[in-house]
Order: sequence, then structure tokens, then C-alpha cells
Amino acid sequence: MADQQAFFDHITEGNKTKGDFITLGAAMLDGETITDAFVKIPLKTLNRHGLIAGATGTGKTKTLQILAENLSEKGIPVLLMDMKGDLSGIAQPSPGHPKIDERHEKIGIPFNAKKFPVEILSLSKQGGVRLRATVSEFGPVLLSRILDVSDTQGGIISVLFKYCDDNKLPLLDLKDFKKVLQYATNEGKKELAEEYGRISSSSTGAILRKVVALEQQGGDLFFGEKSFDTDDLLRIDENGMGYINIVRLTDIQDRPQLFSTFMLSLLAEIYSTFPEQGDSGRPELVIFIDEAHLIFNEASKALLNQIESIVKLIRSKGVGLYFVTQNPTDVPDAVLSQLGLKIQHALRAFTAKDRKAIKLTAENYPLSDYYDTAEILTKLGIGEALVTALNEKGIPTPLAATMLRAPMSRMDILEGDELKDLLDESKLIPKYNKEIDRESAYELLNEKIEIAEQEETREKAKKETEEAERYSENRRRRGSSRRTTTRRKSTRMNPFIKVLTSATVIRGVLGILGKMLK
Repeated sequence: MADQQAFFDHITEGNKTKGDFITLGAAMLDGETITDAFVKIPLKTLNRHGLIAGATGTGKTKTLQILAENLSEKGIPVLLMDMKGDLSGIAQPSPGHPKIDERHEKIGIPFNAKKFPVEILSLSKQGGVRLRATVSEFGPVLLSRILDVSDTQGGIISVLFKYCDDNKLPLLDLKDFKKVLQYATNEGKKELAEEYGRISSSSTGAILRKVVALEQQGGDLFFGEKSFDTDDLLRIDENGMGYINIVRLTDIQDRPQLFSTFMLSLLAEIYSTFPEQGDSGRPELVIFIDEAHLIFNEASKALLNQIESIVKLIRSKGVGLYFVTQNPTDVPDAVLSQLGLKIQHALRAFTAKDRKAIKLTAENYPLSDYYDTAEILTKLGIGEALVTALNEKGIPTPLAATMLRAPMSRMDILEGDELKDLLDESKLIPKYNKEIDRESAYELLNEKIEIAEQEETREKAKKETEEAERYSENRRRRGSSRRTTTRRKSTRMNPFIKVLTSATVIRGVLGILGKMLK
């Protein structure tokens, strides 16, 4: 058995901090909890991102809940992606339990039940604050990456955005963008070709099919107005506690493209609007992305590159990103290398593939004189995890098998009436849930097409009228010519007829004279 005092000194020295911190729990050695050997996370390094990983049922969601509660208690707002629908209970205090008291006695931390300020958000028609963004705010580059189009098609999307900007055609929802694509293919083809160059109908058709696919995943609910203001994620309640904003995603688990669209849009908006934080000693916002593999498994290469870029840059805005997934291998290496805090729950070694994954996972953690990392990963109990963070100097803390503290809030969902009361108290729902459909590209282009069609109809009618008038005039002239000819025939006798007439008269006169002489 290892020397517990040496281990205690090793852990406490490695977790020493001068600034504010969160206590996750107490370190364990040889299966025993070392009371007061606290595992701490400095607030200063919480914008350096993190990972919570482990097999199903090992306590990942409760770890997420613990971190969210402690951040809120420190006045730091949190955004949670609730894929399974089991985080709303944070709005109510824990009912307590003898096992919770026993756990905290081992750790050396008193247990206090507490509720936290919660705002429920939604991407769909579920109850909660509606999250939306306009197509224009997304921009051509981000939209192209979400749609996973070719470079040529991405260029066409940029041209269409430019055309809409030049002609003051707001792109608010997917209906607007679809209309622009159809207009560029049909009625406006000549107009766009003159100003921006020829646009291939096959390319616009391919883009349109991608837009329809996104629409079928619920994109029509996400794109539109009123756009969500990311500053509303930074609210603090009257008691100085940060709001825990929970995005309900239980009904979009089978629509990963919509989830990716939302996440990338949100991160891009935060990065573009939040000011540079500098060295403030604490994050402005911490985001937990549950079931993170849904982002990475379905993402195109271009989208992955965008996510990697944002992960690297967004920490300068004081924002920490925490990915929650079953295995660290679910997260791309370029992202994994950026994660300062790693909380690894138990993994199961049922197959050769599992054992290989465990070996790879163990290599992601610092070497330890006290643990065989690959072995202990299979022996951790529920609510236990291997933890390593960054200290205030950016150096990884000693690897510690940790008995985690229990959540202070309810480890279950809100009941129907409780959820209704929470939604009724929301100050953001009246702000964002009103349906807005102001005049935009769809209506303006339809009006433009209608005016063009009316003008074309008028021109056609005018042409037909002119042709009818010319036809009537020609007929009138032909009729007048015939009448003149007839009159001339009645006043001027044909000389031949005149001779014949004269001869007939002479014969008649001679005949009469002959009879008289006889």
C-alpha cells in the first residue's frame, strides 16, 4: 500500500491555488478516500476548456451538474446542452439522502441542498425560450460549411448573399434563401449574369437540395426572427448567482445537423460579439455540450475545421467549452489537445476494441507514481473519476482518482407543474417567443416578379392592341380602295363595251329604218 501521507501531500501541493476555485471532491488511493485531500479547479483556468468522459451510467451527467452548480454559486453563468432531458432538476434543491451524507463525510465537505436560477431554452416548439438566428447573421461561409457544399457552390452562395446585400433583400429564414436560389435559376438569371456572372442552374439546384435537407431536420424553426442575443446568457440573479441556461434537446437527437448548426452559430456569435477578456481570473461563460459525439460524428471536414478554430480562439473571450461524451476518442485530436480539464469516469473492457480504447485513453493523462491508469479506469465506481486540471500557472495538476461530491440540486427532472411555473416566471420568453415574419427577400422577390409579370402582361396587351389597330387600319384602307374602284367603273365605261354598245344601237336604228322603207 502506498504511503497515504506522501500521497496526501502530493495531491494537496499539486492542487494549491491562490485564487478562487471549485472543489470537485477528494482524492482516492487504493480504493479509499483520503479525507481533505481536495481536488480543486482554479477559476482562472476554466476558460481552457475540458472533457467529461465515461461509459453510460458512470455519472457523467452528475459531474456536469456539480460543475454547473459550483460555477453558478461563484456568479458565473452556464449554458448546458440537455440531450437526455434530465437536468431541469437543477432548479430545485436536492431532497437529500443518507448515502449523500456518507459520501460527503468521507470527502470532508459539508453537504448543503440548494436550488439554482434556471432558464429553459429550446430549438423546437418545446416550452422554453426560442433560440433563433437569421440566415444573414449566419453568413455565406458558415452556411456553406453547414450545408457541406463544394467550393464552387460556396462561391455561388457568397454571390447570392452579395446580391441580397446590394438590393436590400433581407435573408431572415430558409424560405428567403430558397426563394433567392429559385430566382437566380429562373426569373433573375439574366439580371444576375449581367452583374455578377453566370450562375449554373445545376449548382443552385444542388444547393437547394441541401437547404431542403436542413429544413427537414428542423432548420426552418431555427432560422428566423427574433434572433437570440447572446448577452442574455450572461445574466446574474438578485443573489449574485449565475443563471444556468438549459437547452432542451430531447427531440432533436436524431437531427444532428440541426444541433451542429445551432452550436456552430452560437459559438461564432459569441466569438464575434464578446469582448476580449484579458486576464480577469475567471470565465465569463462556461458551455457544456452533452453527447458531443453528435457534433463530431456527423460533421463535415470543413465544419470540423471551423469548430477546431473556434475552440482555439474563443477562450480569449473568457468562454470555456466542456465536451461530455462516452470516450475521449469521440473528440478529434486537434480539439482534445486544447482541453485543460479532463474528468474521466469508468470505461468498460468487454471486447478487444474496448481494451484498446482504454489503453489509448490512459495515454491522454499524466503519468502517475500512484496509479496504473489503464487498470484503474475499469475499477472506478459510480460518482468516481480520474481528474487532472491546469493549475494557475497552466501546469497539469497530479492525476487523482477522485470521489466526487454530490449535486446540491435535485438529481432528477422537474415535474409538469414545476416546469410550467418555471416557464411562467421567465423574463425571456415574452421577449423571444413572439412570431415575427416581416417583409424580407421572399416577399420582396415575389413582389418584384409580380411587377415584372404585370409589366410583361401590359407590354403584351399593348403590342396586341397595336397589332389589332394596324390590322383594322389595313382592312379599312383595303375596303376604301375597293369602293373607289367600283365608283370609277360606274362613271367611266370600258371602251370596248362602249363600242359594242354603240354598234348595238346603230343596228337597232338601221333595223327600224329598213322596216319603214319596205
